[in-house]
Amino acid sequence: MKLSGKFFLAILSLSLLSYGISGAAYAAAAPISVETNKDFYVEGTTITISGFVKDFDTSDPLQSTDVTVIILAPNGNIAGVAQVTPSSDGNYSTSITAGGMIKDEGDYIVKVSWGPQENSTTFKYAGSGNASIPEAEPKPEAEPELVSIDEEPAVEGSVQPICGSGTVLKNGLCVPEEKSRGGGCLIATATFGSELAPQVQFLREIRDNTVLQTESGSAFMTGFNQFYYSFSPTIADYERENAAFKETVKIAITPMLASLAILNYVDIDSEEEMLGYGIGIILLNIGMYFVAPAVIIFKIRNRK
Repeated sequence: MKLSGKFFLAILSLSLLSYGISGAAYAAAAPISVETNKDFYVEGTTITISGFVKDFDTSDPLQSTDVTVIILAPNGNIAGVAQVTPSSDGNYSTSITAGGMIKDEGDYIVKVSWGPQENSTTFKYAGSGNASIPEAEPKPEAEPELVSIDEEPAVEGSVQPICGSGTVLKNGLCVPEEKSRGGGCLIATATFGSELAPQVQFLREIRDNTVLQTESGSAFMTGFNQFYYSFSPTIADYERENAAFKETVKIAITPMLASLAILNYVDIDSEEEMLGYGIGIILLNIGMYFVAPAVIIFKIRNRK
C-alpha cells in the first residue's frame, strides 16, 4: 500500500509539473503579443504600441496581413484606430499622441487583432488638462549664495524658444506636436494605397479642422467611429487581397469625396452651421447612393 501510494503521488506531481510547463510554453508562444512603452501617460506624450506576430510570413498573402490596433476609452468608445504592417521578422509598432480623442481620465484598453488572433493590454491616462505624471518629491537643494551684479538693461519683448522637429510652440513652451485627433481612414488608405495620398489627407483635414472643431461634430464622430470601425478593418484587408474589389470601392467612394469638398468652400463658425451643413451633406449622399439608384431601377422596370 505504501509503495502504491508513493507511486500515485509521483504520477500526480509529474502531471501537475507538465501542465505548468505546457501552460508557460503556450503563454510564451502567443500568436500575437502587444504592449505599450509606459503604463501611465499625460497629455502630449507619445504612446508607443508594439508587439510580435508569431506566424507572420511575407511570402504568403494569407499570413502577411496588417495588424489592426483599436484603443478603447474608459467609457467603451473608440479613441483611436490604426493598421500596422509588421516587419519581415513579425515585429510591429505604431505611435499616437495622447490627446484629441484620448481625453478622459482612466484606464484605456489596447486591442490588437491579426486575422482571427487577438490580444490586449491596458494603460492609464491622466486626462486632458492635467499637469504631469506624479513624481517623487525632489530633494532640497542648497541655496546658492547671492552675488550682486550690475543690472543689465531689459530687452524689449520676450525671446521665443526655437522648437525642434516634432514639437510646436504653445504658451511659450515646446510641446509634442499632435499628429492625429482620431482614428485612421482605413478604407480610404487601403483604396488609395497610402496615408499620404491626397484623398486620405483631404478626409483627415476635413475631420480634424472642420468637424471636430464643434461639439456637435465631435459627438457625431464618436458615434460614427463606433459604427465605422466595426467593419472597416475587414473591408480594408479584403481590398489589399483583391484588386478588383479595391477598384470597385474607389469608384463607390468618389461621389462621397466630391460631396465633402463642399466644406472647403464654406465658413463654419457655429454649432447651427455645422448641423446645417452636416445634415445637408448626409442627405446629399443618401440621395446619390440610395434614392437615385432606386429611381433608375424603378424606371427600367416600368419600361419592361
